[in-house]
Amino acid sequence: MTKYTPPDQSKALQVLDIIFLLVAIFVALWLPLQLGLAGAAKEIDKIDNPTWETLQQTPAQVAQWEKLGYDVNTAHDVIQSHFHYTIDWMELGLMALVLIGYFVFLFRASKKEYREVIAEKFGDGK
Repeated sequence: MTKYTPPDQSKALQVLDIIFLLVAIFVALWLPLQLGLAGAAKEIDKIDNPTWETLQQTPAQVAQWEKLGYDVNTAHDVIQSHFHYTIDWMELGLMALVLIGYFVFLFRASKKEYREVIAEKFGDGK
C-alpha cells in the first residue's frame, strides 16, 4: 500500500481559508445582534415612585450609589434591569438536530481519510 500523503494546499488558499473563517466567526457573532436575537429578553421592571427601600438597597449600597453619582431615579433603571429567560423548546430541539447533524456529517465525510491513515500505520489487517 502506498504511503498516505495529505493533499497540498497553497499559501494563498491557506490565507483564503483564514479570511473565510474570520468572516464566518464575525458574522456568527454579529448577526444575532443585528437581528435582535441577543439580549432581547432584557427588560426594566418598573417601580412607580421608587425609593431606596422599594429597590431593596441597604444604607451601604445607597452610599455607594451616591458616590457613583446616582440618585434613586437614575439608579432605578440599572437596578431593575433584568433578563427574563424563556426556553423555546422548538428552537432548542432544532439547534440540537443541527449540531448532531453536523457531527454525523463530519465523521462520515472523514471516514475514508481515517481508514487510509489507519491502514498506512497498522496495515489492512487482512
